[in-house]
Amino acid sequence: MSGAMQGADTTLRTEGLTKRWGAFVANSEVSLSFAPGARHALIGPNGAGKTTFINLLTGGFAPSSGKVWFGGDDITALPQHERVKRGMTRTFQINTLFAGLTVLESVALAIQERRGMQYKWHQTVAQQSDVIDEAMALLASLKLEDEANSITRSLAYGKQRLVEIALALATKPKVLLLDEPAAGIPSAESKELFEVIAQLPRDVTVVFIEHDMGLVFRFAERITVLVGGKVLVEGTPAEIAADKRVREVYLGEAEHE
Repeated sequence: MSGAMQGADTTLRTEGLTKRWGAFVANSEVSLSFAPGARHALIGPNGAGKTTFINLLTGGFAPSSGKVWFGGDDITALPQHERVKRGMTRTFQINTLFAGLTVLESVALAIQERRGMQYKWHQTVAQQSDVIDEAMALLASLKLEDEANSITRSLAYGKQRLVEIALALATKPKVLLLDEPAAGIPSAESKELFEVIAQLPRDVTVVFIEHDMGLVFRFAERITVLVGGKVLVEGTPAEIAADKRVREVYLGEAEHE
């Protein structure tokens, strides 16, 4: 099937994606499709190749072989910034530039950059009211409007992760990639975080890595299990929970008895 034909019903797909470092193979012949609006989890034991796969999707790593298709186009050779322009965004930890700004300022800067306005925060709010309106609407969608004037670095870690998601959403992504969004967050905050993620617009495909199986089975609609850099199985949460191979090599019999 051609990339154009596949792109009609798939936002993002990979074809035989492989990454080697010398004799070490981090990903081997990974072929996956992520449907538009999917909530798709990548799980597997440590060293399964999950983060490497995300880096291959975003252009952080160049594959040793295989292809990445996005919207019907072969983007395998595109650099990261070009993939962002096409609508593929990954969350990153808040850097020092944003840490000292308010939440509203941080999101407004990201919106300005997307619009090609560069950094014009020196202008008054009245001069860029449309940017502020968009930023506040985005914060409200993530239940962050009450934190708009808070300094980003002063927020609880769970709220900082939401700001990271807000910064990613400010780029207007078609695909949002999350690498362990709940890592280091207390259980109550992580559940709140995933409840917000679950409410993201359905035109945004969400692909996430997560080690908390409770969160995965509660919020994912499809799950891919990676083991040793290869796809072991893919399916619905119910299918994954019932799969004997998954129970044996990753989840453990006791968790689903």
